[in-house]
Amino acid sequence: MKSLQIEGIRKTFHETEILKGIDIAIEPGEFLILVGPSGCGKSTLLSMIAGLDSPTQGRILLGERDITHLPSKDRDIAMVFQSYALYPNMTVSENIAFALEMRKVPKAQRLAKVKQVAALLQIEHLLDRRPAQLSGGQRQRVAMGRALARDPQLFLFDEPLSNLDAKLRVEMRAEIKSLHQRTRTTTVYVTHDQVEAMTLGDRIAVMKDGQVQQFGTPKEIYEQPATVFVAEFIGSPVINWIRATADGQGLSAQGQALALPGRTALNAGQDYLYGLRPEALELADEGLPGSIRMIEPTGPETYVSADTPLGPLTARVPGSLPHHVGDAIRLRWSPQAAHLFDAQSQRRLG
Repeated sequence: MKSLQIEGIRKTFHETEILKGIDIAIEPGEFLILVGPSGCGKSTLLSMIAGLDSPTQGRILLGERDITHLPSKDRDIAMVFQSYALYPNMTVSENIAFALEMRKVPKAQRLAKVKQVAALLQIEHLLDRRPAQLSGGQRQRVAMGRALARDPQLFLFDEPLSNLDAKLRVEMRAEIKSLHQRTRTTTVYVTHDQVEAMTLGDRIAVMKDGQVQQFGTPKEIYEQPATVFVAEFIGSPVINWIRATADGQGLSAQGQALALPGRTALNAGQDYLYGLRPEALELADEGLPGSIRMIEPTGPETYVSADTPLGPLTARVPGSLPHHVGDAIRLRWSPQAAHLFDAQSQRRLG
């Protein structure tokens, strides 16, 4: 297992800066998620780690070795692509063994390794088939098997589950997590899916516009988002926002006082964003009045969207509800569940 250091990475295309100084340190055996919307630079950064592109500035270290400008073949890295990238004229066994064959590994060792990897991924019965005879999930297992067979120092995954249906994505997500727990190979995984990020990663780098907005554990990022963007991007349904202003008495919105999450210094007359995740809101006999405008049952829980004097708010409550659209309700929350941000800088306070 090797650590991975990404130091001051910048990338400029013509006069456009795509990556704006990325610094990330990954421990040996750690599973890092690069998450963010399309165009944020996460795939560009992955390509540089893989050796498919070069940074304009900065360096990348794998263990103690500087791999910034090494050819891909010399980096001891294995990559799994979104498109599987299997050879259609080869069997599953031949696809898995291909990289070993290119390295002149003896045939007996190649066959032994193929059997070992196939058993790990539970695809022994598919070894004589060709990619066209496989389902999407089976093809992705083969792509993972080809990467595993190399015993790399670093695994790279580029949105590997994007082409799969919802049920299969859940299954393959569990497979990837289980695989990492068994091999403990240092891994970098790119996705735009925040559920994948939260369930798979030891740590997450949330990216936007070529910068890392926050780097931390899933728990840290969810419970203490550093910026408004992180708070909105991570979590479903999306966080509720109440625009508030500081006055001599504290924080208020639409003439209603808002209790602060702990002691926070406020500047009178300044605008703030008061964030409440949907699960922080509960239906009660007393509290903020509202009128239901939408009910979304999901089975184990229900999303309730309501119009209130503070604006539209969405609550995530357990089970089903006896209410209907148009019913009057009241919402309450603990001040400690609120997230407070400076409206101008978009940064978290406290």
